[in-house]
Amino acid sequence: MNLDFSFLTGPVLVDYVSRGFAFSLQLTLVAMLGGIALGTLLALMRLSGKPWLAVPAAAYVNTMRSVPLVMVILWFFLLVPMLLGRSLGAELSAIVTFTLFEAAYYSEIMRAGIQSVPRGQIFASQAMGMTYRQSMQLVVLPQAFRNMLPVLLTQTIILFQDTSLVYAIGAYDLLKGFEVAGKNFNRPIETYLFAAAVYFVISFSLSMLVKRLQARIAIIR
Repeated sequence: MNLDFSFLTGPVLVDYVSRGFAFSLQLTLVAMLGGIALGTLLALMRLSGKPWLAVPAAAYVNTMRSVPLVMVILWFFLLVPMLLGRSLGAELSAIVTFTLFEAAYYSEIMRAGIQSVPRGQIFASQAMGMTYRQSMQLVVLPQAFRNMLPVLLTQTIILFQDTSLVYAIGAYDLLKGFEVAGKNFNRPIETYLFAAAVYFVISFSLSMLVKRLQARIAIIR
C-alpha cells in the first residue's frame, strides 16, 4: 500500500477543511461557555439543600452522564423537529445538544470546586452582612472557578474531540471536511490519518498549556 499525502496542499485544506475547522471551533466555544453557565446553575441547585431544586438537577445530570453523546445527538436531531414541526438544521442541533450535554459534566466539576472552598469563608462573608447569593457570587464562585480552571479546560479538550461525533447528523465539522476531501481525491486513508494527526496536535498542545496553567495556579496557592 502506497500512501500519498501530496494532494493535501494549502488550497485543498482551505477549500475542504477550513470550513469544518471553523464550525468545530465554534461548537467547542459555544458549548463550553453555555455548558459552564448552565452547569454552574445546576451545581448551585444541587447544593441548595432544597429538594425541589436538587432532585431535578441531580436527575438531569445523572441522565445525561449515563447516555452516550452520539445517542443524545441523534435523539435531539430526529425528535425535536417532530415536536416543533420544522428542522433546526444539523449545525444548530449540534450546538444545542452539546451545550445541554456538556452542562452535566461541567456541573460536576463546578460542584466539586464549590465544595473545595472552606465553609468558614461562607460563614465569614455572611457575618459581614452578605446574603447567600452575594457570598456565592463574590466569594465562593471566583475561588471555585480558579480551583477548577484546569479541569474545566481539560473537559473542553474532550469536548473538542467529541465534536467529531456530529458526523452522525451530517454536520460539516473538521472531520467531515477531511472526509469530503478524501472522497473527492480518492484518498480516504491518507485524509483520515492526517485528520487523526491534526486532532492529536491540537489536543496535545492544549493539554500542555493546561499543565502549565495548573502549575501556575499551584504556585499561587
